Amino acid sequence: MSFDFTTVHPRLGTDSQKWQKYPDRDILPMWVADMDFRSPPAIIEALHRRVDDGIFGYARPVKSTVDAVVVACANRYGWAIDPAWIVWLPGLVCGLNVTAQAFAAAGEEVLCLTPVYPPFITAPKNSGRVSTAVPLALHSGTTGIADGRWEIDWPALEAAVTPRTRLFFLCNPHNPVARVFRREELVRLAEFCARHDLVLCSDEIHCDLILDPSLPHLPTALVAPQHAARTITLMAPSKTYNVPGLGTSFAIIPDPVLRARFLRASQGIVAEVTSLGFAACEAAYRDSEAWRRCLLETLRGHRDRLVDALRGGELPGIRLAAPVEATYLAWLDVSALGLADPVAHFESHGVGLSDGNYFGAPRGTHVRLNFGCPRATLDECLRRMSAALAAR
Repeated sequence: MSFDFTTVHPRLGTDSQKWQKYPDRDILPMWVADMDFRSPPAIIEALHRRVDDGIFGYARPVKSTVDAVVVACANRYGWAIDPAWIVWLPGLVCGLNVTAQAFAAAGEEVLCLTPVYPPFITAPKNSGRVSTAVPLALHSGTTGIADGRWEIDWPALEAAVTPRTRLFFLCNPHNPVARVFRREELVRLAEFCARHDLVLCSDEIHCDLILDPSLPHLPTALVAPQHAARTITLMAPSKTYNVPGLGTSFAIIPDPVLRARFLRASQGIVAEVTSLGFAACEAAYRDSEAWRRCLLETLRGHRDRLVDALRGGELPGIRLAAPVEATYLAWLDVSALGLADPVAHFESHGVGLSDGNYFGAPRGTHVRLNFGCPRATLDECLRRMSAALAAR
């Protein structure tokens, strides 16, 4: 079965947050993490059927929706989850905020590894908690192009723990460095959290976007079952199937005490998932596996195109320090360019990137590029970036 990942769909002038950022400028938006591909046909068909029903009251998931999630976890990760463990949410960011409020009091601390998706840093602060960042360590390769390795700095992580530390936020696969953490690292993290009596919240929203076929996704709660009772796993169909605007995600919380605290913290502030969100979620996990596999092949090709551009000298002064093992996001080191504001410089040449400073990187050192787009868009992006570098 073939699917279309080459057509450029016009999104300018639509409700797209990604494209509305530059409504009056010729700038390719390569920043926020949604893709410029149409969602799987099965999802579109499911949404049409649900709309044709014509009644859109308050929704709860039906058994077939829950079963789709349970079966996907079993088939993809070998993880047998109890449906009672699932707590439905209107988004992963919401889940991070609720977790911070549920398991840390005002003034208490939440650890995370930086650079990282900005809500990992901001969610604790939103409710008076303290966000403590521990930088990942980069072990450089020999060529400087996708052959290094981002790793956890274990001594720094141990040193960051204080008597007020209550919670650890993990991002796996990691956004923005696109790292897939290995079994031994996840077991060690679970043991670290157990030793310091920390709740471990693992955001695994990119878990079905692993580009290296040799790296299976390993839920932390599965690889360290003796510590699963202190884990909260956040997942969603949004990134993989390009439905973030439908606001559907879920937390998997095996321990009933933690689950009750999470639910109590969410009361009155967390919106309900919509009927369309449930319909899309079910169709994603149950009926869209062939589409996902074709998407992964497309993204692997796009990643390789970017790496070839870096190795071939099309983007002099830009470095991709480690392999993009997962996601459709590339964490680019632009520190050698010496630009005070690299995002503004590339915008002035028609490319809109994410500022690495928002992820906790030093200002002017990194940008994030979203290559979840048709190849023609990526090629034009690289052409414009090359021209921006020549114009320095």
